[in-house]
Amino acid sequence: MAEAILQLTGVRKSYNIGTPVQAEVLHGIDLNLKAGEFAALIGPSGSGKSTLLNIVGLLEQPTSGQVMIRGRDTGTLDEAQLTALRGRSIGFIFQFHYLISAFTAIENVMMPRLIDRGRPDAEMRDRALELLGRVGLTDHAAKRPNQLSGGQQQRVAIARALSMSAPLVLADEPTGNLDTKSADEVFALMRAFNADQGIAFLIVTHDPRLAARCDRVIELLDGCVVDGAG
Repeated sequence: MAEAILQLTGVRKSYNIGTPVQAEVLHGIDLNLKAGEFAALIGPSGSGKSTLLNIVGLLEQPTSGQVMIRGRDTGTLDEAQLTALRGRSIGFIFQFHYLISAFTAIENVMMPRLIDRGRPDAEMRDRALELLGRVGLTDHAAKRPNQLSGGQQQRVAIARALSMSAPLVLADEPTGNLDTKSADEVFALMRAFNADQGIAFLIVTHDPRLAARCDRVIELLDGCVVDGAG
């Protein structure tokens, strides 16, 4: 049985605590994701998907409850430990690629390792070239983002998310900005990395076609998981 890469127990999130406009947006979320799973997170706008993804990605702290990443209770970690765990355990893909416009494709892919190590080296560059090859962009390594199509930019973003060999990738509407053909190509790439390397993916999507092609669909409604918690 695959180990749990992610475990959420009783996770709640409130904003404006102690004020007249205090509001709880997540209401006791229980959720498990096993190593190598490929899951979609769906729900209407305002259901709490982005907040939940931020908490899973250690970008926000829950008001209460427990978040376990690779068996570590993140509530016991200080900011430096959280940053290290995030950088080495979680890759991020967003609707907007957030590539650095002044850097080439290969430099963008190298960036997470450069931040982690503090200086570039040959192994870092080789890893970036390998990933660009996997996403079909070897010949575009020296191009800057404005020289790439939207689909190509998102492929660079996928390669960047995988540069640290993180076992978990969080994708927030990764195909939302793409045409159908490019969206299918990006989805197929994520699926390939999932199958070949056992990377777990949690994908927020409004596209029912893509959600239906995931192994599991987790549905969020009004801040509660109503289906697929695992």
